[in-house]
Amino acid sequence: MADDPIAPRARQVPRGRISRLSQFGRLAGGVAGGMLAEGARRLADGERPRLRDMMLTPGNVGRVADRLSHLRGAAMKLGQMISMDAGDMLPAELSTIMARLRDNAHHMPPAQLQQVLAAQWGKDWRTRFQRFDPSPIAAASIGQVHRAVTRDGRELAIKVQYPGVRESIDADVDNVATLLKMSGLLPRELDIAPLLAEAKRQLAEEADYTREGEQMMRFNALLADTPDIIVPTLDQEFTTDRVLAMTFLAGRPIETLEAESQPVRDAAMGRLITLVLRELFEFGIMQTDPNFANYRFQPDSGRLILLDFGAVRPVATATAEGYRSLLQAGLSGDVAAMRDAAVATGFLGAGAVTRHGSRIDRMIEVIVSELNRPGPFDFGDRRFVGALRDQGMEIAADKASWHIPPADILFAQRKISGTALLAARLKARVDVRGMLTHWLQDRAI
Repeated sequence: MADDPIAPRARQVPRGRISRLSQFGRLAGGVAGGMLAEGARRLADGERPRLRDMMLTPGNVGRVADRLSHLRGAAMKLGQMISMDAGDMLPAELSTIMARLRDNAHHMPPAQLQQVLAAQWGKDWRTRFQRFDPSPIAAASIGQVHRAVTRDGRELAIKVQYPGVRESIDADVDNVATLLKMSGLLPRELDIAPLLAEAKRQLAEEADYTREGEQMMRFNALLADTPDIIVPTLDQEFTTDRVLAMTFLAGRPIETLEAESQPVRDAAMGRLITLVLRELFEFGIMQTDPNFANYRFQPDSGRLILLDFGAVRPVATATAEGYRSLLQAGLSGDVAAMRDAAVATGFLGAGAVTRHGSRIDRMIEVIVSELNRPGPFDFGDRRFVGALRDQGMEIAADKASWHIPPADILFAQRKISGTALLAARLKARVDVRGMLTHWLQDRAI
Protein backbone atom coordinates (compact mmCIF):
# COMPACT_ATOMS: atom_id res chain seq x y z
CA MET A 1 0.00 0.00 0.00
CA ALA A 2 0.96 3.64 -0.12
CA ASP A 3 3.66 4.94 2.17
CA ASP A 4 3.12 8.65 1.53
CA PRO A 5 0.30 10.08 3.71
CA ILE A 6 -2.26 12.22 1.97
CA ALA A 7 -2.87 15.82 2.92
CA PRO A 8 -5.45 16.18 5.72
CA ARG A 9 -8.80 16.98 4.08
CA ALA A 10 -11.40 15.52 6.42
CA ARG A 11 -14.97 16.01 5.28
CA GLN A 12 -18.09 14.26 6.55
CA VAL A 13 -19.51 11.76 4.08
CA PRO A 14 -23.21 12.52 3.39
CA ARG A 15 -25.03 9.34 4.46
CA GLY A 16 -28.78 9.70 4.13
CA ARG A 17 -30.81 9.74 0.92
CA ILE A 18 -32.05 13.28 1.55
CA SER A 19 -28.60 14.70 2.36
CA ARG A 20 -27.10 13.12 -0.76
CA LEU A 21 -30.01 14.26 -2.92
CA SER A 22 -29.54 17.82 -1.68
CA GLN A 23 -25.91 17.68 -2.79
CA PHE A 24 -27.05 16.73 -6.30
CA GLY A 25 -29.55 19.58 -6.18
CA ARG A 26 -26.81 22.05 -5.31
CA LEU A 27 -24.67 20.61 -8.10
CA ALA A 28 -27.45 20.93 -10.67
CA GLY A 29 -28.15 24.51 -9.56
CA GLY A 30 -24.49 25.47 -9.78
CA VAL A 31 -24.09 23.92 -13.23
CA ALA A 32 -27.26 25.62 -14.47
CA GLY A 33 -26.01 28.98 -13.21
CA GLY A 34 -22.67 28.41 -14.89
CA MET A 35 -24.40 27.56 -18.16
CA LEU A 36 -26.49 30.74 -18.04
CA ALA A 37 -23.41 32.87 -17.36
CA GLU A 38 -21.45 31.23 -20.16
CA GLY A 39 -24.37 31.55 -22.57
CA ALA A 40 -24.75 35.25 -21.78
CA ARG A 41 -21.04 35.81 -22.27
CA ARG A 42 -21.05 34.11 -25.67
CA LEU A 43 -24.15 36.01 -26.82
CA ALA A 44 -22.52 39.27 -25.77
CA ASP A 45 -19.53 38.30 -27.91
CA GLY A 46 -21.81 37.78 -30.89
CA GLU A 47 -21.62 33.99 -30.79
CA ARG A 48 -24.44 31.48 -31.00
CA PRO A 49 -23.65 29.24 -28.04
CA ARG A 50 -24.06 25.48 -28.27
CA LEU A 51 -25.40 23.58 -25.26
CA ARG A 52 -22.32 21.37 -25.12
CA ASP A 53 -19.98 24.36 -25.01
CA MET A 54 -21.97 25.98 -22.19
CA MET A 55 -22.03 22.75 -20.21
CA LEU A 56 -18.38 21.77 -20.53
CA THR A 57 -16.79 24.96 -19.24
CA PRO A 58 -13.87 24.67 -16.79
CA GLY A 59 -16.07 26.28 -14.13
CA ASN A 60 -18.84 23.72 -14.53
CA VAL A 61 -16.49 20.76 -14.70
CA GLY A 62 -14.77 22.07 -11.57
CA ARG A 63 -18.14 22.22 -9.78
CA VAL A 64 -18.88 18.62 -10.79
CA ALA A 65 -15.45 17.38 -9.68
CA ASP A 66 -15.68 19.11 -6.28
CA ARG A 67 -19.22 17.94 -5.53
CA LEU A 68 -18.58 14.34 -6.58
CA SER A 69 -15.42 14.30 -4.44
CA HIS A 70 -17.56 15.34 -1.47
CA LEU A 71 -20.22 12.72 -2.14
CA ARG A 72 -17.73 9.91 -2.79
CA GLY A 73 -19.28 6.50 -3.36
CA ALA A 74 -20.92 5.65 -6.68
CA ALA A 75 -21.17 9.30 -7.68
CA MET A 76 -17.42 9.85 -7.48
CA LYS A 77 -16.68 6.44 -9.02
CA LEU A 78 -18.77 7.34 -12.09
CA GLY A 79 -16.92 10.65 -12.34
CA GLN A 80 -13.62 8.78 -12.25
CA MET A 81 -14.83 6.53 -15.05
CA ILE A 82 -15.80 9.51 -17.19
CA SER A 83 -12.49 11.28 -16.55
CA MET A 84 -10.43 8.23 -17.53
CA ASP A 85 -12.58 6.88 -20.34
CA ALA A 86 -12.66 10.25 -22.08
CA GLY A 87 -8.88 10.13 -22.15
CA ASP A 88 -7.44 12.30 -24.89
CA MET A 89 -10.92 13.25 -26.14
CA LEU A 90 -11.47 15.87 -23.43
CA PRO A 91 -10.02 19.34 -24.00
CA ALA A 92 -6.77 19.69 -22.03
CA GLU A 93 -8.09 22.13 -19.41
CA LEU A 94 -11.17 20.01 -18.69
CA SER A 95 -9.11 16.83 -18.54
CA THR A 96 -6.90 18.47 -15.91
CA ILE A 97 -9.89 19.45 -13.78
CA MET A 98 -11.55 16.04 -13.99
CA ALA A 99 -8.24 14.41 -13.06
CA ARG A 100 -8.98 15.62 -9.51
CA LEU A 101 -11.31 12.65 -9.26
CA ARG A 102 -8.42 10.26 -9.86
CA ASP A 103 -6.43 11.81 -7.02
CA ASN A 104 -7.02 11.40 -3.30
CA ALA A 105 -10.53 12.19 -2.16
CA HIS A 106 -11.59 13.88 1.06
CA HIS A 107 -11.45 11.46 3.97
CA MET A 108 -13.69 10.84 6.98
CA PRO A 109 -13.17 12.94 10.10
CA PRO A 110 -11.95 10.91 13.14
CA ALA A 111 -15.36 10.74 14.83
CA GLN A 112 -16.98 9.22 11.75
CA LEU A 113 -14.11 6.75 11.34
CA GLN A 114 -14.50 5.68 14.97
CA GLN A 115 -18.21 5.02 14.45
CA VAL A 116 -17.57 2.86 11.39
CA LEU A 117 -14.83 0.73 13.00
CA ALA A 118 -16.73 0.32 16.27
CA ALA A 119 -19.68 -1.01 14.28
CA GLN A 120 -17.43 -3.51 12.44
CA TRP A 121 -14.96 -4.57 15.15
CA GLY A 122 -16.56 -3.57 18.46
CA LYS A 123 -15.98 -0.57 20.72
CA ASP A 124 -12.67 -1.90 22.09
CA TRP A 125 -11.13 -2.42 18.64
CA ARG A 126 -8.08 -0.27 19.42
CA THR A 127 -6.88 -2.82 22.00
CA ARG A 128 -6.23 -5.25 19.13
CA PHE A 129 -3.49 -3.04 17.65
CA GLN A 130 -0.06 -1.82 18.69
CA ARG A 131 -0.62 1.10 16.36
CA PHE A 132 -3.42 2.33 14.14
CA ASP A 133 -2.61 5.48 12.21
CA PRO A 134 -5.68 7.75 12.31
CA SER A 135 -4.65 9.66 9.19
CA PRO A 136 -5.35 7.64 6.03
CA ILE A 137 -2.55 6.91 3.59
CA ALA A 138 -5.04 6.87 0.71
CA ALA A 139 -8.63 7.93 0.15
CA ALA A 140 -10.72 7.09 -2.89
CA SER A 141 -14.33 6.83 -4.00
CA ILE A 142 -15.56 3.96 -1.84
CA GLY A 143 -13.17 3.82 1.10
CA GLN A 144 -9.97 5.09 2.72
CA VAL A 145 -6.87 3.15 3.72
CA HIS A 146 -5.07 3.18 7.08
CA ARG A 147 -1.76 1.68 8.13
CA ALA A 148 -1.75 -0.44 11.28
CA VAL A 149 0.30 -2.92 13.32
CA THR A 150 -1.47 -5.74 15.16
CA ARG A 151 -0.63 -6.90 18.68
CA ASP A 152 1.41 -9.79 17.25
CA GLY A 153 3.34 -7.50 14.89
CA ARG A 154 1.56 -7.94 11.56
CA GLU A 155 1.85 -4.77 9.48
CA LEU A 156 -1.43 -4.20 7.67
CA ALA A 157 -3.13 -1.87 5.27
CA ILE A 158 -6.80 -1.56 6.23
CA LYS A 159 -9.41 -0.24 3.82
CA VAL A 160 -12.47 1.20 5.57
CA GLN A 161 -15.64 1.76 3.55
CA TYR A 162 -17.38 5.12 3.80
CA PRO A 163 -20.73 4.94 5.64
CA GLY A 164 -23.79 4.89 3.43
CA VAL A 165 -21.87 4.12 0.23
CA ARG A 166 -23.46 0.73 -0.39
CA GLU A 167 -26.96 1.95 0.37
CA SER A 168 -26.64 4.98 -1.93
CA ILE A 169 -25.43 3.22 -5.08
CA ASP A 170 -28.74 2.98 -6.92
CA ALA A 171 -29.79 6.54 -6.12
CA ASP A 172 -26.35 7.98 -6.98
CA VAL A 173 -26.26 6.24 -10.37
CA ASP A 174 -29.78 7.42 -11.15
CA ASN A 175 -28.94 10.98 -10.09
CA VAL A 176 -25.81 11.13 -12.26
CA ALA A 177 -27.84 9.77 -15.18
CA THR A 178 -30.48 12.45 -14.60
CA LEU A 179 -27.81 15.16 -14.65
CA LEU A 180 -26.49 13.83 -17.96
CA LYS A 181 -29.97 13.76 -19.48
CA MET A 182 -30.79 17.26 -18.22
CA SER A 183 -27.57 18.57 -19.76
CA GLY A 184 -28.63 17.46 -23.23
CA LEU A 185 -25.34 15.60 -23.67
CA LEU A 186 -27.25 12.33 -24.11
CA PRO A 187 -29.90 11.97 -26.81
CA ARG A 188 -33.32 11.00 -25.54
CA GLU A 189 -33.41 8.11 -27.99
CA LEU A 190 -30.37 6.42 -26.43
CA ASP A 191 -31.44 3.64 -24.07
CA ILE A 192 -28.94 3.69 -21.22
CA ALA A 193 -31.07 1.61 -18.84
CA PRO A 194 -29.07 -1.64 -19.39
CA LEU A 195 -25.82 0.22 -18.82
CA LEU A 196 -27.14 1.83 -15.62
CA ALA A 197 -28.27 -1.56 -14.33
CA GLU A 198 -24.82 -3.00 -15.04
CA ALA A 199 -23.13 -0.03 -13.35
CA LYS A 200 -25.24 -0.57 -10.24
CA ARG A 201 -24.39 -4.26 -10.17
CA GLN A 202 -20.67 -3.60 -10.64
CA LEU A 203 -20.57 -0.92 -7.96
CA ALA A 204 -22.43 -3.15 -5.52
CA GLU A 205 -19.75 -5.80 -6.05
CA GLU A 206 -17.01 -3.23 -5.47
CA ALA A 207 -18.64 -2.30 -2.16
CA ASP A 208 -18.54 -5.94 -0.99
CA TYR A 209 -15.14 -6.23 0.67
CA THR A 210 -15.57 -9.94 1.42
CA ARG A 211 -15.83 -10.52 -2.32
CA GLU A 212 -12.86 -8.25 -3.00
CA GLY A 213 -10.76 -10.22 -0.54
CA GLU A 214 -11.59 -13.43 -2.40
CA GLN A 215 -10.58 -11.85 -5.70
CA MET A 216 -7.32 -10.60 -4.17
CA MET A 217 -6.46 -14.15 -3.12
CA ARG A 218 -7.40 -15.37 -6.61
CA PHE A 219 -4.98 -12.96 -8.29
CA ASN A 220 -2.33 -13.81 -5.71
CA ALA A 221 -2.53 -17.41 -6.90
CA LEU A 222 -2.71 -16.53 -10.62
CA LEU A 223 0.43 -14.38 -10.36
CA ALA A 224 2.38 -16.75 -8.12
CA ASP A 225 4.66 -17.49 -11.10
CA THR A 226 5.29 -13.77 -11.78
CA PRO A 227 7.78 -12.53 -9.17
CA ASP A 228 8.02 -9.01 -10.63
CA ILE A 229 4.30 -8.38 -9.89
CA ILE A 230 3.08 -8.81 -6.32
CA VAL A 231 -0.33 -8.77 -4.66
CA PRO A 232 -1.09 -8.20 -0.95
CA THR A 233 -2.18 -11.14 1.18
CA LEU A 234 -5.62 -11.06 2.75
CA ASP A 235 -5.82 -10.83 6.55
CA GLN A 236 -8.93 -12.77 7.49
CA GLU A 237 -9.03 -11.69 11.14
CA PHE A 238 -9.85 -8.06 10.44
CA THR A 239 -11.76 -8.38 7.17
CA THR A 240 -15.53 -7.89 7.04
CA ASP A 241 -17.87 -6.98 4.22
CA ARG A 242 -17.05 -3.28 4.89
CA VAL A 243 -13.45 -3.46 6.11
CA LEU A 244 -10.69 -5.07 4.05
CA ALA A 245 -7.39 -5.93 5.77
CA MET A 246 -4.26 -7.00 3.91
CA THR A 247 -0.50 -7.07 4.25
CA PHE A 248 1.09 -3.64 3.91
CA LEU A 249 3.37 -3.42 0.87
CA ALA A 250 5.55 -0.33 0.68
CA GLY A 251 5.73 1.31 -2.71
CA ARG A 252 5.66 4.59 -4.59
CA PRO A 253 2.86 5.89 -6.82
CA ILE A 254 3.18 4.43 -10.32
CA GLU A 255 3.41 7.95 -11.75
CA THR A 256 6.80 8.41 -10.07
CA LEU A 257 8.19 6.11 -12.74
CA GLU A 258 8.24 9.24 -14.90
CA ALA A 259 11.56 10.08 -13.21
CA GLU A 260 13.08 6.67 -14.00
CA SER A 261 15.16 5.78 -17.04
CA GLN A 262 13.55 4.78 -20.34
CA PRO A 263 14.40 1.06 -19.89
CA VAL A 264 12.81 0.98 -16.42
CA ARG A 265 9.63 2.66 -17.70
CA ASP A 266 9.49 0.39 -20.72
CA ALA A 267 9.94 -2.75 -18.61
CA ALA A 268 7.22 -1.72 -16.14
CA MET A 269 4.67 -1.00 -18.87
CA GLY A 270 5.64 -4.19 -20.68
CA ARG A 271 4.71 -6.14 -17.56
CA LEU A 272 1.40 -4.32 -17.18
CA ILE A 273 0.45 -4.81 -20.84
CA THR A 274 1.36 -8.49 -20.55
CA LEU A 275 -0.91 -8.68 -17.50
CA VAL A 276 -3.83 -7.24 -19.50
CA LEU A 277 -3.25 -9.82 -22.25
CA ARG A 278 -3.10 -12.63 -19.71
CA GLU A 279 -6.33 -11.43 -18.11
CA LEU A 280 -8.03 -11.30 -21.49
CA PHE A 281 -6.72 -14.47 -23.11
CA GLU A 282 -5.46 -16.70 -20.28
CA PHE A 283 -7.02 -15.97 -16.89
CA GLY A 284 -10.58 -15.36 -18.09
CA ILE A 285 -10.99 -12.66 -15.43
CA MET A 286 -9.93 -9.01 -15.47
CA GLN A 287 -9.46 -6.27 -12.90
CA THR A 288 -11.31 -3.61 -14.90
CA ASP A 289 -10.46 -0.47 -12.89
CA PRO A 290 -7.28 1.09 -14.35
CA ASN A 291 -7.09 3.97 -11.85
CA PHE A 292 -3.39 4.81 -11.48
CA ALA A 293 -3.74 4.58 -7.69
CA ASN A 294 -4.25 0.82 -8.08
CA TYR A 295 -0.60 0.37 -9.05
CA ARG A 296 2.54 0.94 -6.99
CA PHE A 297 6.24 0.66 -7.81
CA GLN A 298 9.11 -0.58 -5.65
CA PRO A 299 12.27 1.15 -6.90
CA ASP A 300 14.70 -1.12 -5.02
CA SER A 301 13.32 -4.38 -6.40
CA GLY A 302 11.70 -3.04 -9.57
CA ARG A 303 8.53 -4.92 -8.69
CA LEU A 304 5.01 -3.67 -9.34
CA ILE A 305 2.27 -3.90 -6.71
CA LEU A 306 -1.35 -4.48 -7.70
CA LEU A 307 -4.06 -3.08 -5.43
CA ASP A 308 -7.86 -2.95 -5.39
CA PHE A 309 -9.67 -5.99 -6.75
CA GLY A 310 -13.26 -4.84 -6.30
CA ALA A 311 -13.77 -4.40 -10.05
CA VAL A 312 -12.68 -7.93 -11.03
CA ARG A 313 -15.05 -9.34 -13.65
CA PRO A 314 -15.13 -12.56 -15.68
CA VAL A 315 -14.15 -12.20 -19.33
CA ALA A 316 -16.74 -13.91 -21.50
CA THR A 317 -15.41 -16.16 -24.25
CA ALA A 318 -17.26 -14.04 -26.81
CA THR A 319 -15.52 -10.92 -25.53
CA ALA A 320 -12.06 -12.50 -25.76
CA GLU A 321 -12.84 -13.84 -29.24
CA GLY A 322 -14.06 -10.41 -30.30
CA TYR A 323 -10.78 -8.82 -29.27
CA ARG A 324 -8.90 -11.64 -30.99
CA SER A 325 -10.70 -10.93 -34.27
CA LEU A 326 -10.15 -7.18 -33.97
CA LEU A 327 -6.45 -7.51 -33.21
CA GLN A 328 -5.81 -10.12 -35.89
CA ALA A 329 -7.46 -7.85 -38.47
CA GLY A 330 -5.41 -4.91 -37.24
CA LEU A 331 -2.12 -6.81 -37.39
CA SER A 332 -2.94 -7.96 -40.94
CA GLY A 333 -3.67 -4.38 -42.00
CA ASP A 334 -7.18 -5.26 -43.19
CA VAL A 335 -9.30 -2.15 -42.60
CA ALA A 336 -12.55 -3.73 -43.80
CA ALA A 337 -12.07 -6.82 -41.62
CA MET A 338 -11.32 -4.65 -38.60
CA ARG A 339 -14.45 -2.55 -39.21
CA ASP A 340 -16.59 -5.67 -39.60
CA ALA A 341 -15.13 -7.19 -36.43
CA ALA A 342 -15.83 -3.96 -34.55
CA VAL A 343 -19.50 -4.13 -35.59
CA ALA A 344 -19.77 -7.86 -34.86
CA THR A 345 -18.41 -7.46 -31.33
CA GLY A 346 -20.52 -4.39 -30.60
CA PHE A 347 -17.73 -1.80 -30.54
CA LEU A 348 -19.47 0.02 -33.37
CA GLY A 349 -23.14 0.34 -34.22
CA ALA A 350 -24.23 -0.53 -37.76
CA GLY A 351 -25.91 2.88 -37.98
CA ALA A 352 -22.62 4.69 -37.36
CA VAL A 353 -20.96 2.73 -40.15
CA THR A 354 -23.83 3.50 -42.53
CA ARG A 355 -23.81 7.21 -41.74
CA HIS A 356 -20.07 7.76 -41.26
CA GLY A 357 -18.35 4.84 -43.00
CA SER A 358 -15.59 6.90 -44.59
CA ARG A 359 -14.70 8.64 -41.32
CA ILE A 360 -14.66 5.36 -39.46
CA ASP A 361 -12.41 3.82 -42.09
CA ARG A 362 -10.01 6.76 -41.80
CA MET A 363 -9.87 6.25 -38.03
CA ILE A 364 -9.19 2.55 -38.49
CA GLU A 365 -6.48 3.32 -41.04
CA VAL A 366 -4.74 5.51 -38.46
CA ILE A 367 -4.95 2.75 -35.83
CA VAL A 368 -3.73 0.08 -38.25
CA SER A 369 -0.84 2.28 -39.36
CA GLU A 370 0.25 2.94 -35.78
CA LEU A 371 -0.15 -0.69 -34.76
CA ASN A 372 2.03 -1.92 -37.62
CA ARG A 373 4.77 0.69 -37.37
CA PRO A 374 8.18 -1.08 -37.16
CA GLY A 375 9.87 -1.19 -33.77
CA PRO A 376 8.49 -0.56 -30.28
CA PHE A 377 5.27 1.42 -30.03
CA ASP A 378 6.03 4.87 -28.65
CA PHE A 379 3.14 5.70 -26.31
CA GLY A 380 4.63 9.14 -25.74
CA ASP A 381 4.11 10.08 -29.39
CA ARG A 382 0.52 11.37 -29.39
CA ARG A 383 0.49 12.97 -32.83
CA PHE A 384 -2.00 10.46 -34.19
CA VAL A 385 -4.50 11.25 -31.40
CA GLY A 386 -5.46 14.56 -33.02
CA ALA A 387 -6.61 12.80 -36.19
CA LEU A 388 -8.70 10.33 -34.19
CA ARG A 389 -10.16 13.11 -32.07
CA ASP A 390 -11.19 15.18 -35.08
CA GLN A 391 -12.95 12.28 -36.78
CA GLY A 392 -14.44 11.02 -33.52
CA MET A 393 -15.90 14.42 -32.64
CA GLU A 394 -17.58 14.67 -36.02
CA ILE A 395 -19.21 11.27 -35.54
CA ALA A 396 -20.14 12.05 -31.91
CA ALA A 397 -21.88 15.25 -33.02
CA ASP A 398 -24.42 13.08 -34.87
CA LYS A 399 -26.47 11.74 -31.97
CA ALA A 400 -28.46 9.50 -34.32
CA SER A 401 -25.33 7.38 -34.76
CA TRP A 402 -24.66 6.91 -31.04
CA HIS A 403 -24.36 3.34 -29.84
CA ILE A 404 -23.66 1.72 -26.47
CA PRO A 405 -21.39 -1.36 -26.70
CA PRO A 406 -22.15 -4.43 -24.56
CA ALA A 407 -21.20 -3.99 -20.90
CA ASP A 408 -18.49 -6.68 -21.07
CA ILE A 409 -16.77 -4.81 -23.89
CA LEU A 410 -17.08 -1.47 -22.08
CA PHE A 411 -15.46 -2.75 -18.90
CA ALA A 412 -12.66 -4.59 -20.70
CA GLN A 413 -11.97 -1.60 -22.93
CA ARG A 414 -11.86 0.64 -19.88
CA LYS A 415 -8.94 -1.41 -18.55
CA ILE A 416 -7.19 -1.44 -21.93
CA SER A 417 -7.65 2.30 -22.50
CA GLY A 418 -6.56 3.14 -18.97
CA THR A 419 -3.41 1.05 -19.38
CA ALA A 420 -2.63 2.93 -22.61
CA LEU A 421 -3.13 6.26 -20.81
CA LEU A 422 -0.64 5.21 -18.13
CA ALA A 423 1.85 4.16 -20.83
CA ALA A 424 1.41 7.58 -22.44
CA ARG A 425 1.96 9.28 -19.09
CA LEU A 426 5.23 7.35 -18.68
CA LYS A 427 6.21 7.84 -22.36
CA ALA A 428 6.92 4.12 -22.54
CA ARG A 429 8.12 2.30 -25.63
CA VAL A 430 6.87 -1.28 -25.86
CA ASP A 431 6.92 -3.90 -28.61
CA VAL A 432 3.15 -4.19 -28.60
CA ARG A 433 2.99 -5.82 -32.03
CA GLY A 434 5.38 -8.57 -30.93
CA MET A 435 3.41 -9.17 -27.74
CA LEU A 436 0.10 -9.35 -29.61
CA THR A 437 1.52 -11.71 -32.22
CA HIS A 438 2.73 -14.02 -29.45
CA TRP A 439 -0.60 -14.11 -27.65
CA LEU A 440 -2.82 -14.33 -30.74
CA GLN A 441 -0.87 -17.09 -32.47
CA ASP A 442 0.72 -19.14 -29.74
CA ARG A 443 -1.87 -19.11 -26.95
CA ALA A 444 -5.32 -20.57 -26.64
CA ILE A 445 -8.09 -18.85 -24.74
